[in-house]
Amino acid sequence: MKKVLLAGVAMMASIVGTQAHADRDYISIVGSSTVYPFSTVVAERFGKSSSFRTPKVESTGTGGGLKLFCSGVGEATPDITNASRGIKSSEIELCAQNGIKDIIEVMVGYDGIVLANTKEAEGYSLTRKDVFLALAKMVPNTDGTDTLIENPYKTWKDVNPTLPAHKIEVLGPPPTSGTRDAFVELAMEGGCTQFPFIKAMKNTDKNKYKALCHGLREDGAYIEAGENDNLIVQKLVANPNALGIFGFSFLEQNADKVQGSKIDGKLPTFEAISSGDYPVSRSLFFYVKKAHIGVIPGIQEFLAEFTSEKAMGEDGYLADKGLIPMTEKEAAKVMDAVKNLKTISK
Repeated sequence: MKKVLLAGVAMMASIVGTQAHADRDYISIVGSSTVYPFSTVVAERFGKSSSFRTPKVESTGTGGGLKLFCSGVGEATPDITNASRGIKSSEIELCAQNGIKDIIEVMVGYDGIVLANTKEAEGYSLTRKDVFLALAKMVPNTDGTDTLIENPYKTWKDVNPTLPAHKIEVLGPPPTSGTRDAFVELAMEGGCTQFPFIKAMKNTDKNKYKALCHGLREDGAYIEAGENDNLIVQKLVANPNALGIFGFSFLEQNADKVQGSKIDGKLPTFEAISSGDYPVSRSLFFYVKKAHIGVIPGIQEFLAEFTSEKAMGEDGYLADKGLIPMTEKEAAKVMDAVKNLKTISK
């Protein structure tokens, strides 16, 4: 009997020990492939300079990350998700349905979305109108009747006589990507509104307007290349006539291989994006599950590191990686929100 009792105690101790070991002692981060390199740098520095374990950062795309983030509360779900666009109201609702009531939004800085090609070829100078006409599923009829037709354009010269007669081939991200969301909103819609009858549609039929301005063609001119920007660069090098869509920070990392196109006369440079002159730029974020703070060790300290002047300030180490810093006023607002764990309003 004594042996049986001792064996039982040993077994219970083993189970308890296993449960304690299963409790996650590191921060889990998912989300945007654009924010991923910035988040990874902060995570590595945080792991080396603090007593906490290095956070685990995964690149799942903005939409995929928010889906995982909003799946529930608990150690089986991520603590933080990176996003290259703001969280949608539908995603806030999904979070709420799964018990996530308090979400902290942290703006990181700015990024530009570029249309790039290999440096071995001549650079492109495009307008947002050119981009829309080249990539939209439906485009205005050329007969002046304010009607729409399926996109007939095969080459860039078909779109604009001043452009080269190269076949339209644009490698871009999938629907789950925040980069794609921002691209269609800033570049495609920016070109779409150049047509008065489409612009007027925004006030009469918002759904039709959005479907038209955000709808990408599906005949092979726009090629979904996944979330892997490295793969896009490889394909651009292999195909001198193709263009690829990705963030400015990735352009900087591959400046020896690819070049950014001018958009509305502006090259995607650090200065042009920070000043707002480059027309296709966006804000970058990450979102934090407040319920996990104080449960998963190190979250608050990680937030303090990410939002510190040495990280995302004008001369911070993230600027060295291509992040466009916020203004001092914007940064102060972010730091205050993090310090006081302010949650976004529903």
